[in-house]
Amino acid sequence: MALLLLAGGCAERPIAPGPITPPPPVGQPVIPPPPRIVDAQTFRLSAPPQQGALLSGIAPAGTALLLLDGKPVRFAADGRFIIGFGRDQGPSAMLEARMQDGRLLRLPITVAPRHWDISSLPTLYQGTSPSEAYQKIRAAEFAQIEAARNVHADSDGWRQAFHWPAAGRISTMFGSQRIYAHGVAGAPHGGLDIARAVGGPVLEGTPARSPADGVVVLATDHPFSLEGNLVMIDHGFGVVSALMHLQRIDVKAGDRVKRDQEIGLIGRTGRATGPHLHWGMTWNDVRIDPILQVGPMPNP
Repeated sequence: MALLLLAGGCAERPIAPGPITPPPPVGQPVIPPPPRIVDAQTFRLSAPPQQGALLSGIAPAGTALLLLDGKPVRFAADGRFIIGFGRDQGPSAMLEARMQDGRLLRLPITVAPRHWDISSLPTLYQGTSPSEAYQKIRAAEFAQIEAARNVHADSDGWRQAFHWPAAGRISTMFGSQRIYAHGVAGAPHGGLDIARAVGGPVLEGTPARSPADGVVVLATDHPFSLEGNLVMIDHGFGVVSALMHLQRIDVKAGDRVKRDQEIGLIGRTGRATGPHLHWGMTWNDVRIDPILQVGPMPNP
């Protein structure tokens, strides 16, 4: 307790200290600042968002957590990230960056719709229900495919410009769909088919090549019932290419491949009416349109 000193050094009376503000209770939540809406330049998105697109961007400096519609998005040490929108993505999405200082930056995204090739086949029935034996086989095949998608290999192939795995005519586009008798909708086409070489037919034995650097996460040891001989390449950060209906596979699981490296030969294995290469791309569990990554088929 402080004392008031008079002239001559005599103490007259004590002075009571001022009030002391108690510290906040342990565990008291800190109210973060309100979210701030930002423009697209804050995340430097590589292209206008649209259905089937895979975009790259750069997270703002100081980002602690990146989210797309509430789901975490991985970003590299330099801030680079990728996000994808499926064929049936709705008209809007939300990209958020939670900063280390507690701020929350939000970018509302408008996703442009696309027109898909829808074929009406009112006199054609979709087919009979698969047998129990087929369902058992298919379940085992699908389990291998899902396991390959969940490997999450260490690769920077996702940073590259993707190349066509083969040159030719695109016979079936990504997202195309058939409507059968009684309005029964078939599954949308999850990739694109290259069925005819530039200037002539694709013959069995034409090389299929890796669209970008990556790690082989599945090279089937027998033709799958739908995909035939299948190679899946993980390009990193959730981006996976699937090359189907191969006549022959020249790589094995665990191999690192370079862009344009031959991985096998085009064939007609699996559910295929003729020789062609099906190229499917996914980002995590989202199917992506490969043509948006490579652009139009080059001229011979």
